[in-house]
Amino acid sequence: MGKARIGVYGLGTMGSALALNMAEQGVEVAVTNRETDWIAPFIAEAGPLAARLHPHDRLEAFVAGLQTPRVILFMIPSDAPMDAMLGVVTPLLSPGDMVIDGGNADFHDTRRRAAALAAHDLHFVGLGVSGGEEGARHGPSMMMGGSDHSWQQVRPILTAIAATHEGAPCVAHLGPDGAGHFVKTVHNGIEYADMQIIAEIHGLLHDGAALSPPEIAAIFTGWNAGPLRSYLVEITAEVLAATDPETGHPMVDVIKDAAGQKGTGRWTVIEALRLGQSASAIEAAVGARGWSAEKDTRQEAERVLGGAVGAITASAEALSEAFLAARILAYAQGFRVMAAASEEYGWALDPAQIARIWRAGCIIRADLLDDIAAAFAGGAPRGEMILAPAIAQRLAQTVPALRQVVAEAVHAGHAVPVLSGALAWYDTMRRGRGTAALIQAQRDRFGHHGFERLGQDGLHHGPWWD
Repeated sequence: MGKARIGVYGLGTMGSALALNMAEQGVEVAVTNRETDWIAPFIAEAGPLAARLHPHDRLEAFVAGLQTPRVILFMIPSDAPMDAMLGVVTPLLSPGDMVIDGGNADFHDTRRRAAALAAHDLHFVGLGVSGGEEGARHGPSMMMGGSDHSWQQVRPILTAIAATHEGAPCVAHLGPDGAGHFVKTVHNGIEYADMQIIAEIHGLLHDGAALSPPEIAAIFTGWNAGPLRSYLVEITAEVLAATDPETGHPMVDVIKDAAGQKGTGRWTVIEALRLGQSASAIEAAVGARGWSAEKDTRQEAERVLGGAVGAITASAEALSEAFLAARILAYAQGFRVMAAASEEYGWALDPAQIARIWRAGCIIRADLLDDIAAAFAGGAPRGEMILAPAIAQRLAQTVPALRQVVAEAVHAGHAVPVLSGALAWYDTMRRGRGTAALIQAQRDRFGHHGFERLGQDGLHHGPWWD
């Protein structure tokens, strides 16, 4: 048996799908798993692709079965299990070998691991993989962080298995160490915001306009043929049209309203705050998921505080424009967070490149990303997406509807945390003179912190200290 070009450790949903994707593209793949009884069934189910899969029961044999310099993709939890695995596998590797973490990792861990392996002349790659099982199997969007050497070594494989948009592979080398995992984290934060926007719009149509899930599904289907076209809008129409086979009710109406989360949205918010940035749309989406989990409290609060909501009269067209405005603003906040991190860590992230690799394969793929890529490629003023002429014009067209929808929702008692958070950020950013002067005066009054004066250098204090 010849040696494999790459090894995949971890045959869960994503690992097995990626291994099959590679094999289908003609890549010889060594495979193994901690629970070795998973290996034989995986090979059996691979069918003709099994000819390119090289199974191993032992880690030592798995590593020895790879061409050198070795490339190993680990699809395991990226926290303690990844550190434990590095402790075991590192002694088996040789200078120049590469370890890839393909999970959702905290980019701080990725930076630490990259530095630790570099001391042994080993390359550590943080690879963000988006698209779920279907994407992993047939073409994901991938965000790589690592050395230039690593990129040149693994580029042929990643470009072969990636999703494509108009012939271009949706994968890129974004920068060193944790750059890829950070961009994937922000991708997921934007995903949280987009999903919550959709949930809020659905709530207004269902509870405010008294439409049934199938009726709302038809609206989303129509929207998916226009500027809102995206994977999330497409699957929203699909799930809203589905019927529960047990009860005959719309499927969405029998699902408990408590959303799960795996932490990446929270990481985005934490890093945004650390970098001094606002990601109000993402923050609101993370908060909404947290509040959704408190169903017992919400049910009691409905009894005590009253939970009735009023009617919404906004048209489907107004709701679609509000949706688009909020989506643009959520993306803009995500790109601002990435720009701040790029400056902080010296990554030189290219926002146009990031937008391009998100156009296919990933969960937030949307037609809007074509406009975003063009806006950044054309040189958005100050690097701000919302200041690019085409984006600013689109906001001018759609924000009035967002303002109308938020006002109606607030008046009628509907919770729209992301829609309102996005609007608040937009209104803050378009004011050349805001309200923070009073905060600076207060800080100086109670803490002698000082403030800057308009048109004057240095630190100043108010007359209350005379």
